[in-house]
Amino acid sequence: MSGTILLVRHGQTEWNLVGRYQGWGDSPLTALGIAQAQAIGRHLRNIPEAGDAPIVSSPIGRARRSAALIREQLGTTAPITFDERLREISLGSWDGLDRNEIAALVPGIFTGDGRWEWYFRTPSGETYDEFAGRLAAWLAEADGQTLIVVAHGIVTRAMRGLYAGLPRATALRLPVPQDRIFRLADGRVEEIEVPTIAVPETPGSAPPARPAPQPAPTRSDPAAPSSR
Repeated sequence: MSGTILLVRHGQTEWNLVGRYQGWGDSPLTALGIAQAQAIGRHLRNIPEAGDAPIVSSPIGRARRSAALIREQLGTTAPITFDERLREISLGSWDGLDRNEIAALVPGIFTGDGRWEWYFRTPSGETYDEFAGRLAAWLAEADGQTLIVVAHGIVTRAMRGLYAGLPRATALRLPVPQDRIFRLADGRVEEIEVPTIAVPETPGSAPPARPAPQPAPTRSDPAAPSSR
């Protein structure tokens, strides 16, 4: 595959902070998350390929917001476009739950290989083949282009694995930091650390409530819900 992909995860969100799995749901960026996205934008100035590269983002709010902050700090006039295939893995009815709530529904789901595979065993979410299939299709279309891509934790994990030809088990164990740029080029994945200014948390703030999931695109699979 030719071209260069500069892949980043959105900044920290309120649900990241309290340990809720977002999936196709959403929550706002924290102050640290805003600082992370801004720092990535500034750091991209040091990467020659990033200068006029178009930005492609997941359409989910936390990625949209991160992409806008990155573009602002990068100082580019390149457009931001949104691609549904860059959405996070759908957890179906488990979007927005935390680890304890999921474990109460299915005891033992996180044991053994479930620690890494549970995302694909949700009752109404995406399977691995569905998830990896849409990312592989996106990668094939991106061949030969130079792009800045703003996506999600499991997306960045699986995409790096697909690009580098890693075994599924290896790819699903890759770290998903929010202060890195992953440069995918020449068949290799380079991890670029981005210094972020620490932002103090507001003391006494209450955990955020669970907002309603964003509307999702209709899928061709009649067994899958149309909105998750």
